[in-house]
Formats: sequence, C-alpha cells, structure tokens
Amino acid sequence: MKVLIISGSRNPEGQTARAANAFLEGVREAGGECDLIFLPPMNIERCRQCDDDGWGICRTEGRCVIEDDLEPLSDEIRGADAVVFATPVYWSDLSESLQAFLNRLRRTCIADSARAGIEGKPAVGICVAGGGGGGAPECTTRMEWILRTTGFDVVDLIPIRRQNLEAKLETLKSTGRSLVADR
Repeated sequence: MKVLIISGSRNPEGQTARAANAFLEGVREAGGECDLIFLPPMNIERCRQCDDDGWGICRTEGRCVIEDDLEPLSDEIRGADAVVFATPVYWSDLSESLQAFLNRLRRTCIADSARAGIEGKPAVGICVAGGGGGGAPECTTRMEWILRTTGFDVVDLIPIRRQNLEAKLETLKSTGRSLVADR
C-alpha cells in the first residue's frame, strides 16, 4: 500500500512534522510505502475565481488554468492508495498552504472527470495546535468537511495539541499501521 502524507507545515522538524513522521513510521512498520510532501515550498497559488460567477474551467473541465504544482500533486494523490493531510492549526483552521491547495483541488473535483482516482480514496486528517491547543477540534471539523466535499473517504481525524503530542505519537503510529493492515 502506498500512502502519501501532505503537510501544510513549513517546519520539517516542528510539531506537525513529528506527528506526520509518527504516522509515516507506522505505515512503514506495517509494510507500506509512504512519502511525505511539504506544501509551503511548493508553487501552489490561491484560486483566482476566473469568471464573474467565481468559477472557471475547474467546474466544467476538472482542471485549473493556473500552471503550478496543483496538477502534479493531484496526480500523486491519484497514484496513492491513501492520503494523509497534516496541518498546523492557526486560528482553529488549516494552514494557508493546505487551505489553498485543498480549495483548488475541491473546485476541480466538482467535475466528474477530476474525481476519478480521488473519490472514495481513504484519507486521514491530522491537526496539530500549538499555543493553548484549543483550536484542534474545530480544525478537524473543517478539514473533514473539505475532504468529504472533495470526494475522499475520511477514515480518521486526529486533533492534537502541543500539550498531548507525546501521548498522541503512538496513536499516530498505530493509525498508520492500521491503515495499511485494513486494506
């Protein structure tokens, strides 16, 4: 089984990266393949809302007019057996890089042609809050809504606060192992 982890964190050694790496370790322990991609260094623009109705060819053709890293990353998602989305939590919401990527992916997935390879694909959401940590549950709710409207089969959502990160690392490994074993 091939699992793709997409992280909306800029810090490859921060709390979100630690959570993503624990999940990755679990996948590999169970015999799966796993790649981790960090979104912030990638070229992912925000949606331009091309026409007067706020749409464009995304709605009719399932693709975007912006030539950046959206399409290659979408192809990687289609090639994976499952996808994990990990994000730091800012103001109870997804990071800006993950939000921009998922907003555009969701718009292209309005068209049936773009949903192929995404619809029904197992997805896991990991939301890691620093500071007081209170925004993690709200962030998972937002992530679940976006992933479901994009067509993913959301199999788990894991809210984490910096105060419980150490305890959740084993949960993440276990979830990674289970994802591979259950498929």
